[in-house]
Amino acid sequence: MKNAEFIEKLSLIPEKPGCYLYKDKDDIIIYVGKAKNLKRRVNSYFNRIHTGKTKVLVDNINSFQYIVTNSEIESLILEINLIKKYNPKYNILLKDDKTYPYISLSTKPYPSLKIIRSKNRKKIKDKLFGPYPNVVSAKETVNLINRIYPLKKCNNLPKDVCLYYHINECLGYCKYKISEEKINNMVKEITSILNGDYKLITKKLEEEMQKASDNLNYEKALDLKNKIESIKTTINKQIIVSSIKHNFDVFGIYEKDNYLTITTLIIKDGIITGKINKIIDDYIDISDVYLRYIIDFYDKFPLPKQIVINDIIDKSLLEEYLQIEVLIPKKGDVLKILNMANLNSEISSREKIELLKRNDEARYNAINLLKEKLNLDKLERIELFDNSHLFGTYYVGAMVVFDDFLPNKKEYRKYKISTENKDDLSAMKEVVYRRYYKVLLENLQKPDLIIVDGGPLQINAVKEIIDSLNINIKVIGLKKDDHHRTSSIVLDNNEEIILPKDNGLFLYLTKMQDEVHRFAISYHRDIKSKGSIESILENIEGIGEKRRKKLLKKYGSVNKMKEAPIEQLEQIIPKNVAIELKKYLNDLTK
Repeated sequence: MKNAEFIEKLSLIPEKPGCYLYKDKDDIIIYVGKAKNLKRRVNSYFNRIHTGKTKVLVDNINSFQYIVTNSEIESLILEINLIKKYNPKYNILLKDDKTYPYISLSTKPYPSLKIIRSKNRKKIKDKLFGPYPNVVSAKETVNLINRIYPLKKCNNLPKDVCLYYHINECLGYCKYKISEEKINNMVKEITSILNGDYKLITKKLEEEMQKASDNLNYEKALDLKNKIESIKTTINKQIIVSSIKHNFDVFGIYEKDNYLTITTLIIKDGIITGKINKIIDDYIDISDVYLRYIIDFYDKFPLPKQIVINDIIDKSLLEEYLQIEVLIPKKGDVLKILNMANLNSEISSREKIELLKRNDEARYNAINLLKEKLNLDKLERIELFDNSHLFGTYYVGAMVVFDDFLPNKKEYRKYKISTENKDDLSAMKEVVYRRYYKVLLENLQKPDLIIVDGGPLQINAVKEIIDSLNINIKVIGLKKDDHHRTSSIVLDNNEEIILPKDNGLFLYLTKMQDEVHRFAISYHRDIKSKGSIESILENIEGIGEKRRKKLLKKYGSVNKMKEAPIEQLEQIIPKNVAIELKKYLNDLTK
Protein backbone atom coordinates (compact mmCIF):
# COMPACT_ATOMS: atom_id res chain seq x y z
CA MET A 1 0.00 0.00 0.00
CA LYS A 2 1.49 3.32 -1.08
CA ASN A 3 1.50 6.27 1.32
CA ALA A 4 -0.81 9.30 1.13
CA GLU A 5 1.78 11.49 -0.59
CA PHE A 6 2.29 8.87 -3.31
CA ILE A 7 -1.48 8.52 -3.88
CA GLU A 8 -1.92 12.29 -4.02
CA LYS A 9 0.82 12.53 -6.65
CA LEU A 10 -1.02 9.89 -8.70
CA SER A 11 -4.14 12.04 -8.69
CA LEU A 12 -2.21 15.01 -10.09
CA ILE A 13 -0.93 13.26 -13.25
CA PRO A 14 -2.34 14.96 -16.37
CA GLU A 15 -4.40 13.13 -18.97
CA LYS A 16 -1.82 13.77 -21.69
CA PRO A 17 0.61 11.66 -23.72
CA GLY A 18 4.08 11.12 -22.35
CA CYS A 19 6.54 8.80 -20.60
CA TYR A 20 6.68 7.62 -17.00
CA LEU A 21 9.73 6.42 -15.06
CA TYR A 22 9.50 4.20 -11.97
CA LYS A 23 12.28 4.26 -9.35
CA ASP A 24 13.15 1.94 -6.46
CA LYS A 25 14.15 2.90 -2.91
CA ASP A 26 17.74 3.54 -4.11
CA ASP A 27 16.41 6.07 -6.64
CA ILE A 28 17.38 3.78 -9.54
CA ILE A 29 15.09 3.79 -12.58
CA ILE A 30 13.68 0.28 -12.86
CA TYR A 31 11.00 0.74 -15.53
CA VAL A 32 10.16 3.17 -18.35
CA GLY A 33 6.82 3.22 -20.14
CA LYS A 34 4.85 5.43 -22.53
CA ALA A 35 1.17 6.25 -22.63
CA LYS A 36 -1.41 8.06 -24.70
CA ASN A 37 -3.04 9.00 -21.40
CA LEU A 38 -0.45 9.19 -18.59
CA LYS A 39 -2.99 9.45 -15.76
CA ARG A 40 -4.92 6.33 -16.80
CA ARG A 41 -1.84 4.25 -17.56
CA VAL A 42 0.18 5.04 -14.41
CA ASN A 43 -2.82 4.62 -12.13
CA SER A 44 -3.52 1.21 -13.69
CA TYR A 45 -0.40 -0.12 -11.95
CA PHE A 46 -1.79 0.72 -8.52
CA ASN A 47 -5.55 0.14 -8.75
CA ARG A 48 -5.63 -3.53 -9.69
CA ILE A 49 -4.18 -6.86 -8.52
CA HIS A 50 -1.03 -8.13 -10.27
CA THR A 51 0.88 -11.40 -10.18
CA GLY A 52 4.41 -12.62 -10.94
CA LYS A 53 7.06 -10.17 -12.10
CA THR A 54 4.56 -7.33 -12.53
CA LYS A 55 3.70 -7.66 -8.83
CA VAL A 56 7.43 -7.63 -8.00
CA LEU A 57 7.83 -4.48 -10.12
CA VAL A 58 4.91 -2.68 -8.43
CA ASP A 59 6.13 -3.73 -4.97
CA ASN A 60 9.52 -2.17 -5.74
CA ILE A 61 8.22 1.16 -7.04
CA ASN A 62 9.19 3.75 -4.46
CA SER A 63 8.66 6.88 -6.56
CA PHE A 64 7.90 7.95 -10.10
CA GLN A 65 8.24 10.85 -12.47
CA TYR A 66 6.72 11.59 -15.85
CA ILE A 67 7.50 13.64 -18.95
CA VAL A 68 4.62 15.09 -20.96
CA THR A 69 4.98 15.11 -24.77
CA ASN A 70 3.00 16.77 -27.56
CA SER A 71 1.89 13.53 -29.19
CA GLU A 72 1.89 9.76 -28.82
CA ILE A 73 4.60 9.35 -31.44
CA GLU A 74 6.83 11.70 -29.43
CA SER A 75 6.18 9.63 -26.31
CA LEU A 76 7.12 6.45 -28.20
CA ILE A 77 10.42 7.96 -29.43
CA LEU A 78 11.17 9.31 -25.94
CA GLU A 79 10.43 5.92 -24.35
CA ILE A 80 12.86 4.15 -26.70
CA ASN A 81 15.60 6.69 -25.96
CA LEU A 82 15.06 6.52 -22.19
CA ILE A 83 15.21 2.71 -22.21
CA LYS A 84 18.48 2.83 -24.17
CA LYS A 85 19.88 5.42 -21.77
CA TYR A 86 18.92 3.84 -18.43
CA ASN A 87 18.56 0.12 -19.38
CA PRO A 88 15.91 -0.36 -16.67
CA LYS A 89 15.71 -3.77 -15.04
CA TYR A 90 12.07 -4.47 -15.85
CA ASN A 91 12.37 -3.36 -19.48
CA ILE A 92 15.04 -6.00 -20.08
CA LEU A 93 12.24 -8.58 -20.50
CA LEU A 94 11.92 -7.53 -24.14
CA LYS A 95 15.63 -7.35 -24.81
CA ASP A 96 17.22 -10.10 -26.85
CA ASP A 97 20.93 -9.91 -27.58
CA LYS A 98 20.82 -12.82 -29.98
CA THR A 99 22.31 -12.00 -33.35
CA TYR A 100 21.09 -13.86 -36.41
CA PRO A 101 23.51 -14.93 -39.15
CA TYR A 102 23.90 -13.21 -42.49
CA ILE A 103 25.41 -14.63 -45.65
CA SER A 104 28.30 -12.42 -46.75
CA LEU A 105 29.32 -12.35 -50.43
CA SER A 106 32.81 -10.84 -50.85
CA THR A 107 33.97 -9.71 -54.25
CA LYS A 108 37.37 -8.15 -53.50
CA PRO A 109 40.09 -9.25 -53.81
CA TYR A 110 38.55 -12.66 -54.56
CA PRO A 111 34.93 -13.86 -54.55
CA SER A 112 33.98 -15.88 -51.47
CA LEU A 113 30.86 -16.77 -49.50
CA LYS A 114 30.60 -17.20 -45.74
CA ILE A 115 28.29 -16.88 -42.74
CA ILE A 116 28.82 -13.96 -40.39
CA ARG A 117 27.21 -12.74 -37.18
CA SER A 118 27.62 -9.01 -36.75
CA LYS A 119 25.59 -6.36 -34.94
CA ASN A 120 27.34 -3.56 -36.83
CA ARG A 121 26.43 -4.43 -40.40
CA LYS A 122 26.99 -0.89 -41.70
CA LYS A 123 30.77 -1.27 -41.38
CA ILE A 124 30.83 -4.41 -43.52
CA LYS A 125 31.57 -3.65 -47.18
CA ASP A 126 30.54 -7.07 -48.53
CA LYS A 127 27.07 -7.83 -49.90
CA LEU A 128 24.91 -9.14 -47.06
CA PHE A 129 21.88 -11.41 -47.39
CA GLY A 130 19.59 -12.24 -44.50
CA PRO A 131 19.34 -12.36 -41.60
CA TYR A 132 18.57 -16.08 -41.39
CA PRO A 133 16.64 -17.08 -38.24
CA ASN A 134 17.33 -20.70 -39.21
CA VAL A 135 21.12 -21.15 -38.89
CA VAL A 136 21.00 -24.62 -40.47
CA SER A 137 19.27 -23.21 -43.55
CA ALA A 138 21.94 -20.53 -43.89
CA LYS A 139 24.74 -23.12 -43.67
CA GLU A 140 23.04 -25.40 -46.22
CA THR A 141 22.68 -22.48 -48.63
CA VAL A 142 26.35 -21.49 -48.31
CA ASN A 143 27.54 -25.10 -48.71
CA LEU A 144 25.34 -25.59 -51.76
CA ILE A 145 26.53 -22.45 -53.54
CA ASN A 146 30.17 -23.22 -52.67
CA ARG A 147 29.75 -26.65 -54.28
CA ILE A 148 28.24 -25.22 -57.46
CA TYR A 149 30.39 -22.12 -57.92
CA PRO A 150 34.22 -22.06 -57.93
CA LEU A 151 34.61 -19.43 -55.20
CA LYS A 152 37.69 -18.97 -53.02
CA LYS A 153 37.42 -21.52 -50.17
CA CYS A 154 40.68 -21.00 -48.25
CA ASN A 155 40.96 -18.51 -45.37
CA ASN A 156 44.46 -17.56 -46.52
CA LEU A 157 45.81 -17.96 -50.02
CA PRO A 158 48.14 -20.99 -50.24
CA LYS A 159 51.33 -20.96 -52.31
CA ASP A 160 49.85 -23.34 -54.87
CA VAL A 161 46.44 -24.66 -55.93
CA CYS A 162 44.73 -26.99 -53.47
CA LEU A 163 42.20 -29.83 -53.62
CA TYR A 164 39.29 -27.44 -54.31
CA TYR A 165 40.93 -26.45 -57.60
CA HIS A 166 41.38 -30.05 -58.67
CA ILE A 167 37.70 -30.89 -58.01
CA ASN A 168 36.58 -27.77 -59.94
CA GLU A 169 35.27 -25.94 -56.85
CA CYS A 170 37.85 -23.13 -57.07
CA LEU A 171 39.42 -21.23 -59.98
CA GLY A 172 42.87 -21.22 -58.40
CA TYR A 173 42.97 -17.56 -57.36
CA CYS A 174 46.29 -18.17 -55.60
CA LYS A 175 48.04 -19.03 -58.89
CA TYR A 176 46.01 -17.77 -61.83
CA LYS A 177 44.66 -14.37 -62.84
CA ILE A 178 40.91 -14.69 -63.36
CA SER A 179 39.10 -12.28 -65.66
CA GLU A 180 36.96 -9.67 -63.93
CA GLU A 181 34.08 -10.41 -66.31
CA LYS A 182 34.01 -14.08 -65.27
CA ILE A 183 33.99 -13.14 -61.59
CA ASN A 184 31.28 -10.49 -62.10
CA ASN A 185 29.02 -12.96 -63.94
CA MET A 186 29.46 -15.49 -61.16
CA VAL A 187 28.72 -12.89 -58.46
CA LYS A 188 25.63 -11.74 -60.38
CA GLU A 189 24.23 -15.28 -60.52
CA ILE A 190 24.95 -15.94 -56.84
CA THR A 191 23.26 -12.65 -55.94
CA SER A 192 20.14 -13.77 -57.86
CA ILE A 193 20.11 -17.09 -56.01
CA LEU A 194 20.47 -15.45 -52.61
CA ASN A 195 17.62 -13.13 -53.54
CA GLY A 196 15.44 -16.22 -54.05
CA ASP A 197 15.74 -16.92 -57.80
CA TYR A 198 16.63 -20.62 -58.10
CA LYS A 199 15.43 -21.01 -61.72
CA LEU A 200 18.63 -19.64 -63.23
CA ILE A 201 20.92 -22.02 -61.37
CA THR A 202 18.66 -25.04 -61.93
CA LYS A 203 18.48 -24.38 -65.67
CA LYS A 204 22.23 -23.89 -65.88
CA LEU A 205 22.98 -27.14 -64.07
CA GLU A 206 20.46 -29.09 -66.17
CA GLU A 207 22.18 -27.86 -69.36
CA GLU A 208 25.59 -28.88 -67.98
CA MET A 209 24.21 -32.27 -66.91
CA GLN A 210 22.82 -32.91 -70.40
CA LYS A 211 26.13 -31.87 -71.97
CA ALA A 212 28.09 -34.20 -69.65
CA SER A 213 25.71 -37.04 -70.41
CA ASP A 214 26.03 -36.48 -74.19
CA ASN A 215 29.83 -36.63 -73.78
CA LEU A 216 29.44 -39.91 -71.89
CA ASN A 217 30.82 -38.26 -68.73
CA TYR A 218 28.26 -40.02 -66.55
CA GLU A 219 30.16 -39.41 -63.29
CA LYS A 220 29.97 -35.62 -63.78
CA ALA A 221 26.35 -35.89 -64.94
CA LEU A 222 25.44 -37.79 -61.77
CA ASP A 223 27.18 -35.17 -59.62
CA LEU A 224 25.23 -32.39 -61.37
CA LYS A 225 22.00 -34.34 -60.96
CA ASN A 226 22.64 -34.59 -57.20
CA LYS A 227 23.26 -30.84 -57.02
CA ILE A 228 19.96 -30.14 -58.81
CA GLU A 229 18.11 -32.44 -56.39
CA SER A 230 19.75 -30.66 -53.48
CA ILE A 231 18.48 -27.30 -54.75
CA LYS A 232 14.97 -28.66 -55.32
CA THR A 233 14.96 -30.11 -51.80
CA THR A 234 15.90 -26.70 -50.40
CA ILE A 235 13.11 -25.03 -52.40
CA ASN A 236 10.53 -27.65 -51.40
CA LYS A 237 11.28 -27.04 -47.71
CA GLN A 238 10.00 -23.50 -48.13
CA ILE A 239 6.30 -22.81 -47.73
CA ILE A 240 4.62 -20.77 -50.45
CA VAL A 241 2.00 -18.67 -48.72
CA SER A 242 1.12 -15.80 -51.02
CA SER A 243 1.04 -14.49 -54.54
CA ILE A 244 2.47 -11.20 -53.23
CA LYS A 245 6.01 -10.95 -54.58
CA HIS A 246 7.55 -8.32 -52.34
CA ASN A 247 9.08 -8.85 -48.89
CA PHE A 248 6.96 -8.44 -45.76
CA ASP A 249 6.89 -9.64 -42.15
CA VAL A 250 3.89 -10.95 -40.23
CA PHE A 251 3.53 -10.67 -36.45
CA GLY A 252 1.22 -13.29 -34.95
CA ILE A 253 0.19 -13.22 -31.30
CA TYR A 254 -1.28 -15.54 -28.66
CA GLU A 255 -1.99 -14.82 -24.99
CA LYS A 256 -2.77 -17.21 -22.14
CA ASP A 257 -2.13 -17.35 -18.38
CA ASN A 258 -0.11 -14.10 -18.30
CA TYR A 259 2.22 -15.35 -21.05
CA LEU A 260 2.31 -13.61 -24.40
CA THR A 261 3.74 -15.42 -27.42
CA ILE A 262 4.67 -13.46 -30.55
CA THR A 263 5.57 -15.31 -33.76
CA THR A 264 7.18 -13.48 -36.66
CA LEU A 265 6.96 -15.01 -40.12
CA ILE A 266 9.49 -13.56 -42.57
CA ILE A 267 8.08 -13.62 -46.11
CA LYS A 268 10.23 -13.14 -49.19
CA ASP A 269 8.67 -13.35 -52.67
CA GLY A 270 5.62 -15.09 -51.22
CA ILE A 271 7.72 -17.73 -49.43
CA ILE A 272 8.24 -18.20 -45.69
CA THR A 273 12.01 -17.96 -45.21
CA GLY A 274 12.09 -17.74 -41.42
CA LYS A 275 10.10 -17.97 -38.21
CA ILE A 276 10.97 -16.45 -34.82
CA ASN A 277 9.12 -17.06 -31.55
CA LYS A 278 9.29 -14.93 -28.42
CA ILE A 279 7.51 -15.63 -25.12
CA ILE A 280 7.05 -12.67 -22.76
CA ASP A 281 5.83 -13.28 -19.24
CA ASP A 282 4.03 -10.91 -16.90
CA TYR A 283 2.95 -7.69 -18.54
CA ILE A 284 0.17 -5.19 -18.00
CA ASP A 285 -0.84 -4.11 -21.48
CA ILE A 286 -0.70 -6.53 -24.41
CA SER A 287 -0.82 -3.78 -27.02
CA ASP A 288 2.09 -1.93 -25.42
CA VAL A 289 4.30 -5.04 -25.35
CA TYR A 290 3.27 -5.98 -28.91
CA LEU A 291 4.16 -2.50 -30.19
CA ARG A 292 7.52 -2.38 -28.42
CA TYR A 293 8.43 -5.90 -29.57
CA ILE A 294 7.87 -4.96 -33.22
CA ILE A 295 9.98 -1.82 -32.86
CA ASP A 296 12.80 -3.74 -31.10
CA PHE A 297 12.61 -6.40 -33.83
CA TYR A 298 13.90 -3.93 -36.40
CA ASP A 299 16.99 -3.17 -34.36
CA LYS A 300 18.18 -6.59 -35.60
CA PHE A 301 16.36 -7.05 -38.90
CA PRO A 302 16.10 -4.89 -42.03
CA LEU A 303 12.78 -3.16 -42.62
CA PRO A 304 10.63 -4.80 -45.31
CA LYS A 305 8.23 -2.97 -47.61
CA GLN A 306 5.26 -3.88 -45.40
CA ILE A 307 4.45 -5.52 -42.09
CA VAL A 308 1.23 -7.31 -41.13
CA ILE A 309 -0.13 -7.07 -37.57
CA ASN A 310 -3.16 -7.91 -35.47
CA ASP A 311 -5.71 -5.21 -34.79
CA ILE A 312 -4.68 -4.46 -31.20
CA ILE A 313 -2.40 -1.44 -31.67
CA ASP A 314 -2.61 1.90 -33.43
CA LYS A 315 -1.17 1.10 -36.85
CA SER A 316 -0.77 4.78 -37.72
CA LEU A 317 1.61 5.19 -34.76
CA LEU A 318 3.71 2.28 -35.99
CA GLU A 319 3.66 3.56 -39.58
CA GLU A 320 4.78 7.00 -38.45
CA TYR A 321 7.66 5.60 -36.40
CA LEU A 322 8.90 2.88 -38.82
CA GLN A 323 8.06 4.84 -41.98
CA ILE A 324 6.64 1.77 -43.73
CA GLU A 325 3.15 0.49 -44.60
CA VAL A 326 1.39 -1.46 -41.84
CA LEU A 327 -1.48 -3.77 -42.81
CA ILE A 328 -4.30 -5.07 -40.61
CA PRO A 329 -6.00 -7.48 -43.06
CA LYS A 330 -9.72 -8.24 -42.94
CA LYS A 331 -9.86 -10.85 -45.72
CA GLY A 332 -7.87 -12.58 -48.45
CA ASP A 333 -4.44 -14.26 -48.57
CA VAL A 334 -2.77 -11.83 -46.19
CA LEU A 335 -5.38 -12.56 -43.49
CA LYS A 336 -4.71 -16.29 -43.98
CA ILE A 337 -0.99 -15.67 -43.42
CA LEU A 338 -1.73 -13.65 -40.26
CA ASN A 339 -3.97 -16.46 -39.00
CA MET A 340 -1.14 -18.90 -39.71
CA ALA A 341 1.22 -16.73 -37.63
CA ASN A 342 -1.34 -16.57 -34.79
CA LEU A 343 -1.75 -20.36 -34.91
CA ASN A 344 2.03 -20.79 -34.80
CA SER A 345 2.09 -18.58 -31.72
CA GLU A 346 -0.48 -20.77 -30.01
CA ILE A 347 1.25 -24.03 -30.93
CA SER A 348 4.69 -22.75 -29.92
CA SER A 349 3.46 -21.42 -26.60
CA ARG A 350 1.89 -24.54 -25.06
CA GLU A 351 4.90 -26.62 -24.11
CA LYS A 352 7.22 -23.65 -23.55
CA ILE A 353 4.75 -21.86 -21.31
CA GLU A 354 4.26 -24.91 -19.13
CA LEU A 355 8.02 -25.31 -18.80
CA LEU A 356 8.47 -21.61 -18.05
CA LYS A 357 5.73 -21.68 -15.42
CA ARG A 358 7.35 -24.65 -13.68
CA ASN A 359 10.80 -23.04 -13.80
CA ASP A 360 9.49 -19.69 -12.54
CA GLU A 361 7.60 -21.34 -9.71
CA ALA A 362 10.68 -23.28 -8.58
CA ARG A 363 12.85 -20.17 -8.87
CA TYR A 364 10.55 -17.91 -6.89
CA ASN A 365 10.11 -20.61 -4.23
CA ALA A 366 13.91 -20.78 -3.89
CA ILE A 367 14.18 -16.97 -3.69
CA ASN A 368 11.53 -16.78 -0.98
CA LEU A 369 13.17 -19.60 0.98
CA LEU A 370 16.56 -17.84 0.95
CA LYS A 371 14.92 -14.53 1.92
CA GLU A 372 13.30 -16.29 4.86
CA LYS A 373 16.50 -18.00 6.01
CA LEU A 374 18.53 -14.78 5.75
CA ASN A 375 15.74 -12.57 7.11
CA LEU A 376 15.88 -10.27 4.08
CA ASP A 377 13.02 -8.02 2.97
CA LYS A 378 14.31 -7.84 -0.59
CA LEU A 379 16.39 -10.29 -2.62
CA GLU A 380 16.65 -9.42 -6.29
CA ARG A 381 20.34 -8.96 -7.04
CA ILE A 382 23.14 -11.27 -5.89
CA GLU A 383 26.84 -10.75 -6.58
CA LEU A 384 29.25 -13.69 -6.18
CA PHE A 385 33.05 -13.54 -6.01
CA ASP A 386 35.82 -16.07 -6.59
CA ASN A 387 39.60 -16.05 -7.21
CA SER A 388 41.82 -18.24 -9.32
CA HIS A 389 45.60 -18.69 -9.48
CA LEU A 390 48.36 -21.17 -10.29
CA PHE A 391 50.67 -21.78 -7.35
CA GLY A 392 50.39 -18.15 -6.34
CA THR A 393 50.90 -16.77 -9.88
CA TYR A 394 48.53 -15.24 -12.44
CA TYR A 395 46.11 -14.21 -9.69
CA VAL A 396 42.69 -13.11 -10.98
CA GLY A 397 39.34 -12.32 -9.42
CA ALA A 398 35.86 -12.66 -10.85
CA MET A 399 32.39 -11.43 -10.04
CA VAL A 400 29.14 -12.75 -11.47
CA VAL A 401 25.68 -11.25 -11.04
CA PHE A 402 22.34 -13.02 -10.68
CA ASP A 403 19.10 -11.04 -10.90
CA ASP A 404 16.15 -13.00 -9.49
CA PHE A 405 18.37 -16.11 -9.59
CA LEU A 406 19.02 -15.63 -13.35
CA PRO A 407 22.54 -14.83 -14.63
CA ASN A 408 23.02 -11.26 -15.85
CA LYS A 409 26.14 -11.75 -17.97
CA LYS A 410 26.36 -8.11 -19.00
CA GLU A 411 27.22 -7.31 -15.38
CA TYR A 412 29.98 -9.93 -14.98
CA ARG A 413 33.38 -8.43 -14.16
CA LYS A 414 37.00 -9.66 -14.30
CA TYR A 415 39.84 -8.39 -12.12
CA LYS A 416 43.59 -8.70 -12.42
CA ILE A 417 45.00 -8.86 -8.89
CA SER A 418 47.57 -6.14 -8.41
CA THR A 419 48.37 -6.48 -4.70
CA GLU A 420 51.87 -7.76 -3.91
CA ASN A 421 50.66 -9.97 -1.06
CA LYS A 422 48.96 -12.55 -3.28
CA ASP A 423 47.07 -14.86 -0.95
CA ASP A 424 43.38 -15.70 -1.26
CA LEU A 425 42.12 -13.33 1.43
CA SER A 426 44.17 -10.37 0.22
CA ALA A 427 43.03 -11.02 -3.34
CA MET A 428 39.41 -11.18 -2.20
CA LYS A 429 39.74 -7.91 -0.29
CA GLU A 430 41.26 -6.15 -3.28
CA VAL A 431 38.52 -7.27 -5.66
CA VAL A 432 35.69 -6.42 -3.24
CA TYR A 433 37.20 -2.99 -2.52
CA ARG A 434 37.60 -2.19 -6.22
CA ARG A 435 34.06 -3.33 -6.95
CA TYR A 436 32.23 -1.41 -4.23
CA TYR A 437 34.41 1.67 -4.37
CA LYS A 438 33.28 1.93 -8.01
CA VAL A 439 29.67 1.27 -6.99
CA LEU A 440 29.85 4.24 -4.62
CA LEU A 441 31.80 6.44 -7.02
CA GLU A 442 29.47 5.89 -9.98
CA ASN A 443 26.25 5.36 -8.00
CA LEU A 444 25.79 1.86 -9.45
CA GLN A 445 23.14 -0.58 -8.28
CA LYS A 446 24.11 -2.34 -5.05
CA PRO A 447 23.33 -6.03 -4.55
CA ASP A 448 20.97 -7.29 -1.87
CA LEU A 449 23.38 -10.13 -1.10
CA ILE A 450 27.08 -10.95 -1.54
CA ILE A 451 28.11 -14.60 -1.75
CA VAL A 452 31.72 -15.76 -1.40
CA ASP A 453 33.33 -19.15 -1.86
CA GLY A 454 34.27 -20.23 1.66
CA GLY A 455 33.43 -19.78 5.33
CA PRO A 456 34.03 -17.31 8.20
CA LEU A 457 37.51 -16.22 7.02
CA GLN A 458 36.26 -15.19 3.58
CA ILE A 459 33.05 -13.65 4.95
CA ASN A 460 34.95 -11.55 7.50
CA ALA A 461 37.42 -10.39 4.84
CA VAL A 462 34.55 -9.11 2.68
CA LYS A 463 32.72 -7.57 5.65
CA GLU A 464 35.87 -5.71 6.66
CA ILE A 465 35.98 -4.02 3.26
CA ILE A 466 32.30 -3.15 2.86
CA ASP A 467 32.15 -1.91 6.46
CA SER A 468 35.13 0.38 5.74
CA LEU A 469 33.17 1.76 2.78
CA ASN A 470 30.11 2.21 5.02
CA ILE A 471 27.92 -0.03 2.84
CA ASN A 472 25.28 -2.26 4.37
CA ILE A 473 25.06 -5.50 2.36
CA LYS A 474 24.40 -8.99 3.68
CA VAL A 475 27.35 -11.40 3.18
CA ILE A 476 27.20 -15.20 3.24
CA GLY A 477 29.55 -17.99 2.20
CA LEU A 478 29.02 -21.27 0.40
CA LYS A 479 31.04 -24.10 1.92
CA LYS A 480 32.14 -27.21 0.04
CA ASP A 481 32.55 -30.77 1.32
CA ASP A 482 35.53 -33.12 0.92
CA HIS A 483 34.36 -33.94 -2.60
CA HIS A 484 34.47 -30.24 -3.54
CA ARG A 485 30.67 -30.02 -3.80
CA THR A 486 28.53 -27.26 -2.29
CA SER A 487 27.36 -28.51 1.11
CA SER A 488 26.09 -25.60 3.23
CA ILE A 489 25.36 -21.90 3.62
CA VAL A 490 27.60 -20.10 6.13
CA LEU A 491 26.07 -17.02 7.75
CA ASP A 492 27.98 -13.96 8.93
CA ASN A 493 27.57 -15.16 12.55
CA ASN A 494 29.37 -18.45 11.63
CA GLU A 495 26.13 -20.44 11.76
CA GLU A 496 25.81 -23.12 9.05
CA ILE A 497 22.63 -24.07 7.23
CA ILE A 498 22.70 -27.56 5.73
CA LEU A 499 20.36 -27.98 2.76
CA PRO A 500 19.11 -31.30 1.36
CA LYS A 501 20.72 -32.11 -2.00
CA ASP A 502 17.34 -32.27 -3.76
CA ASN A 503 16.23 -28.90 -2.38
CA GLY A 504 15.53 -26.27 -5.08
CA LEU A 505 17.48 -23.57 -3.22
CA PHE A 506 20.49 -25.89 -2.90
CA LEU A 507 20.41 -26.55 -6.66
CA TYR A 508 20.22 -22.85 -7.51
CA LEU A 509 23.04 -21.91 -5.12
CA THR A 510 25.20 -24.72 -6.48
CA LYS A 511 24.58 -23.46 -10.00
CA MET A 512 25.60 -19.94 -8.96
CA GLN A 513 28.75 -21.14 -7.23
CA ASP A 514 29.68 -23.26 -10.25
CA GLU A 515 29.13 -20.26 -12.53
CA VAL A 516 31.42 -17.86 -10.64
CA HIS A 517 34.07 -20.59 -10.40
CA ARG A 518 33.78 -21.29 -14.15
CA PHE A 519 34.06 -17.58 -14.94
CA ALA A 520 37.13 -17.14 -12.72
CA ILE A 521 38.83 -20.25 -14.15
CA SER A 522 38.13 -19.23 -17.76
CA TYR A 523 39.60 -15.78 -17.13
CA HIS A 524 42.62 -17.31 -15.41
CA ARG A 525 43.22 -19.63 -18.36
CA ASP A 526 42.83 -16.71 -20.74
CA ILE A 527 45.37 -14.67 -18.79
CA LYS A 528 47.73 -17.65 -18.64
CA SER A 529 47.47 -18.61 -22.31
CA LYS A 530 47.05 -15.23 -24.01
CA GLY A 531 48.30 -12.80 -21.44
CA SER A 532 51.00 -14.70 -19.58
CA ILE A 533 53.68 -13.26 -21.83
CA GLU A 534 52.41 -9.75 -21.03
CA SER A 535 52.51 -10.56 -17.29
CA ILE A 536 56.06 -11.85 -17.68
CA LEU A 537 57.18 -8.72 -19.50
CA GLU A 538 55.79 -6.59 -16.68
CA ASN A 539 58.46 -8.16 -14.42
CA ILE A 540 61.37 -6.90 -16.56
CA GLU A 541 62.74 -3.50 -15.65
CA GLY A 542 63.06 -1.28 -18.71
CA ILE A 543 60.07 -2.75 -20.55
CA GLY A 544 57.16 -0.33 -20.34
CA GLU A 545 53.78 -0.44 -22.02
CA LYS A 546 54.96 0.73 -25.45
CA ARG A 547 57.88 -1.70 -25.63
CA ARG A 548 55.69 -4.50 -24.29
CA LYS A 549 53.15 -3.95 -27.08
CA LYS A 550 55.88 -3.96 -29.74
CA LEU A 551 57.35 -7.22 -28.39
CA LEU A 552 53.91 -8.84 -28.20
CA LYS A 553 53.11 -7.78 -31.76
CA LYS A 554 56.39 -9.11 -33.16
CA TYR A 555 56.77 -12.40 -31.23
CA GLY A 556 53.46 -13.36 -29.67
CA SER A 557 54.83 -16.17 -27.47
CA VAL A 558 57.47 -16.84 -24.82
CA ASN A 559 59.21 -19.48 -26.95
CA LYS A 560 59.58 -17.20 -29.99
CA MET A 561 60.92 -14.42 -27.80
CA LYS A 562 63.33 -16.83 -26.10
CA GLU A 563 64.64 -18.05 -29.48
CA ALA A 564 65.14 -14.52 -30.85
CA PRO A 565 68.79 -13.38 -30.99
CA ILE A 566 69.87 -10.41 -28.87
CA GLU A 567 70.56 -8.39 -32.05
CA GLN A 568 66.94 -8.80 -33.14
CA LEU A 569 65.54 -7.87 -29.71
CA GLU A 570 67.75 -4.75 -29.77
CA GLN A 571 65.57 -3.38 -32.56
CA ILE A 572 62.85 -2.88 -29.93
CA ILE A 573 64.60 -2.67 -26.54
CA PRO A 574 68.10 -1.60 -25.35
CA LYS A 575 70.83 -4.29 -25.30
CA ASN A 576 71.05 -4.49 -21.49
CA VAL A 577 67.26 -4.94 -21.24
CA ALA A 578 67.35 -7.60 -24.00
CA ILE A 579 70.06 -9.53 -22.09
CA GLU A 580 68.00 -9.35 -18.88
CA LEU A 581 64.89 -10.52 -20.75
CA LYS A 582 66.69 -13.52 -22.29
CA LYS A 583 68.10 -14.49 -18.90
CA TYR A 584 64.65 -14.23 -17.27
CA LEU A 585 62.99 -16.32 -20.01
CA ASN A 586 65.68 -19.01 -19.83
CA ASP A 587 65.27 -19.28 -16.05
CA LEU A 588 61.48 -19.33 -16.36
CA THR A 589 61.37 -22.18 -18.88
CA LYS A 590 64.05 -24.44 -17.39
